[in-house]
Amino acid sequence: MRVIEAEVLGMCFGVRDALRRLEAMERPEEATIHGELVHNAEVLYQLESRGFSMTDERMREEVPDTPVVVVTAHGISERERARLREAGKVLVDTTCPLVTRVHKAAMRLQAQGAFVVVVGKPGHVEVRGITEDLERHAVVERPGDVRDYGVEQIGVVCQTTTAESRVDAIVQAVRAANPEATVTFVDTICQPTKDHQRALERLLERVHAVVVVGGRNSNNTKALVERCRQAGATAWHVQSAAEIDPTWFDGIDEVGLTAGTSTLAETIAEVRCVLETIEAPSSLVMT
Repeated sequence: MRVIEAEVLGMCFGVRDALRRLEAMERPEEATIHGELVHNAEVLYQLESRGFSMTDERMREEVPDTPVVVVTAHGISERERARLREAGKVLVDTTCPLVTRVHKAAMRLQAQGAFVVVVGKPGHVEVRGITEDLERHAVVERPGDVRDYGVEQIGVVCQTTTAESRVDAIVQAVRAANPEATVTFVDTICQPTKDHQRALERLLERVHAVVVVGGRNSNNTKALVERCRQAGATAWHVQSAAEIDPTWFDGIDEVGLTAGTSTLAETIAEVRCVLETIEAPSSLVMT
């Protein structure tokens, strides 16, 4: 089968830099990663194999036993940093700078007197890190979640991995529901997410079926899958080549391939190799 890759796919610089920081650590057994460094099962398996401990993201209120705590690429609030330091922990910070940019934008809007609306997934670790430092806020995942907030100023920021189309619709909904308020929107979608999404749009002009590679809990990967299906394309979300079922591709002679921003290059290569070994239906083979 013919495989057509998106022009931009796979690991972003923020994830790559975070992994490099951990690769340079000489005593991984003395460190606990405060949650999942990235939402990718293969990456997490490799880190555990090296000796890193990990805190379940649902239990981050507990203080790790190790002397060193690794702040993940998704970031944490200043309140959480202070709590860990007060417990005597040494922090190794791998927060993506584009996530830090969201934190700063949200705090700046709050300092200007705005009620802050965060466009993102409620409960997501990145969103929690942003909102824990805010006094007044709302987290909005869909336009239907928007309310009249009864304030004069509203500031809108977004989780870095949110789809541009969703953010546009939510900002419009905020303005419509709060006609008397001054609404300031700060576009904090990260550039790698935009590049992945725009490359997918170009890919969807060429194919009607797409394999999307990435972690099951990866927000940006799920956004890619969702966009494929919105466009009417068949999409399969896999974490590895082992999950591919050749029967999915009955009647298909070419498929698109993209991957989320925490997906290893070797995982993408393995998926492509398996896809290329799947034979096109005989009725579609040129003679």
